[in-house]
Amino acid sequence: MSDARGSRQDGDGGAPPGGRGGVDRPALTVRSLMADEGLGIELSLVAGAAGLDRPIMNTRIQKSGLALVGHFHGIVPTRVQILGQTELSFLHKLSREDRLLSLRGFFELGLCCVILTQGDQPFETNSSGIGFFPVPELAQCAEESGTPLLISAVRSSVTITALHALLDDRLAPRIRLHGVLVDVFGVGLLLMGSSAIGKSECALDLVMRGHRLVADDAVECDYRPPGMVFGAPAELLRYHLEVRGLGILNVKDLFGVTSIRERKRIDVVVKLVEWSKDTEYDRLGLDERYHTILGVKIRELVIPVRPGRDMASILEVAARNELLKNAGFHAAREFFGNVEGELLGERTPEESSVPPPARFSEEGTQRSAAPPGPPRPPRPTLDRDPPSPPSSAFRQPPDRGRPPPDRPGSGFVATESSVSLPRPRRRG
Repeated sequence: MSDARGSRQDGDGGAPPGGRGGVDRPALTVRSLMADEGLGIELSLVAGAAGLDRPIMNTRIQKSGLALVGHFHGIVPTRVQILGQTELSFLHKLSREDRLLSLRGFFELGLCCVILTQGDQPFETNSSGIGFFPVPELAQCAEESGTPLLISAVRSSVTITALHALLDDRLAPRIRLHGVLVDVFGVGLLLMGSSAIGKSECALDLVMRGHRLVADDAVECDYRPPGMVFGAPAELLRYHLEVRGLGILNVKDLFGVTSIRERKRIDVVVKLVEWSKDTEYDRLGLDERYHTILGVKIRELVIPVRPGRDMASILEVAARNELLKNAGFHAAREFFGNVEGELLGERTPEESSVPPPARFSEEGTQRSAAPPGPPRPPRPTLDRDPPSPPSSAFRQPPDRGRPPPDRPGSGFVATESSVSLPRPRRRG
């Protein structure tokens, strides 16, 4: 089995590599393309039956009208060639000698096949050139070069869409990896690690918690544009799980159809390693690790395994955390930002918005917290005799907690809110 090495580089996943590192690049023959029921449109052969076994090795098609005027730069023979209304109308306006010269140069490139769109409709002289019959030299040149010439009864746009959908599936780059793929809360977790590390046991525990098994032991990975990797089980191992001590288990029969899934996109690669006290593991979650599969970089987590750890719960939290990251919430980065803000954003007492506590000065009658204001006007006095001291029956209760106003240097200042009661005169 082939394995893809992980990297710590950032960036988006690129195009899948071709033909190296154990990557399987399948090919599809023209004969298989015509007989494939997944195409959705009908293709009929007109000429060039000798080349039906030519391989189609590219998922994109070409609709290059410049090749009909002798400009062959950029033509890829392994791509399906499309000739639509515009190209047919151009060929119809040429003379027979010019058509033969142009088409022979085009078909001598060793093309896998050429498809004419809307070729079964009758041609009208005053129309835009729809139809195959006004250009009989197409069949002649295709037969001479052994290039399959096919006809599609639908428009070019519909034909191209159907071909792309089929070729993306049939010609997708594939690789087989050793691991276990599970669907946890809609997140595809690919468990990887050495043999007997506990991948299948983790998958069994997750299935018992209501999650779904995709593949065990051998995961068939295939690339899907733009930059996605899907995993599926091997045909012989479908629905089965191996647990040491129990043997081979059929998860579908044990837990029902809701416990399995045919294929799933790989969102996170979880690498299980044996715990070692000499190894430093990520404890903050700020470093982003990536595992490259078929040229696509997928987020990777390295989780140590030791007795007593509930790996199923850890994997569930990892899936939930991945959902939060996809929604734009990164807990580690937010926590680090808050800590950094506390360390760098400490305020000085002068910048603080909380006023300092009020303090009484030792000398004078002003408080240190209140700035000195304008002098107060003298209080008006009544033109009357000074009151005699009151008797004990009419004596005011002392103000507790406040120094008497007649004590000098007490720091007390009478304000407008102070209560001043007149003392009663003594009778007789």
